[in-house]
Amino acid sequence: MASALIIGATRGLGAALVREYSARSTSVFATTRSDVAPGGFPNGVEWLSHIDLTKSNVGHNLTGQLKGAKPLDVVIINAGRFTTEDFSAEKGPDWDEELTMYTTSAVAPVFVVHGLAHAGLLKAGSRVVLVSSEAGSVALRHEKEGGGNYAHHASKAALNMAGRLLAIDLKDEGVVVSIVHPGFMRTEMTRGVGFDKHWDEGGAVTPEEAAKSLVDWTEKLDMSKSGEYWAPRGPRDIGMAETVLGKNLETPLRLPW
Repeated sequence: MASALIIGATRGLGAALVREYSARSTSVFATTRSDVAPGGFPNGVEWLSHIDLTKSNVGHNLTGQLKGAKPLDVVIINAGRFTTEDFSAEKGPDWDEELTMYTTSAVAPVFVVHGLAHAGLLKAGSRVVLVSSEAGSVALRHEKEGGGNYAHHASKAALNMAGRLLAIDLKDEGVVVSIVHPGFMRTEMTRGVGFDKHWDEGGAVTPEEAAKSLVDWTEKLDMSKSGEYWAPRGPRDIGMAETVLGKNLETPLRLPW
């Protein structure tokens, strides 16, 4: 039976990925920051507790709980944080929130992948998927969209760079590293930052829809796409895609850095 590790698995896309992989007869490991496994998930999911991507021991903690497990077929690092920022005096950048966003999105994934690789939990053919965002594309930022949201967008750009470098480091091991924009989703995260007002116009999908397309994408991954940055669902929910890249764009869409 194939195996998948979902990091950041208790809600939104992560929770939907756990359910999607379980429905596909996959052995699922899933992480939670809590010491108690969440309810409402399929039987058979193995929960790894106290996995907090803001803590420096996250890689060691994760691999310690996976001791004795066979190398993983799929690892999806989905955990993230989004706190809005603008350039006003009232809601300018927040130091602590910026550190949390950078640590969660761009620092911790490096330690997680490094820990898994050196613990023998990745093998030739393993696929590591880093859940980024089109917000991390420098090329797609445009005056029409405006500025702000510095740490969220920049931490995703940093994740993209980390993913590219990890792909280089893991190439000789035959491990695929894919960097993806999974889609604009109708989640509590996007609602919490006020983006629910854009759900309909922006083509936002449910986490379940995004999970299905992401799992389909991951199943087809090979070394030819390692270290690349893609939108498996195409340009439909990327607001500045046509403005920057032109019309008649393909699905899946390779995104510019």
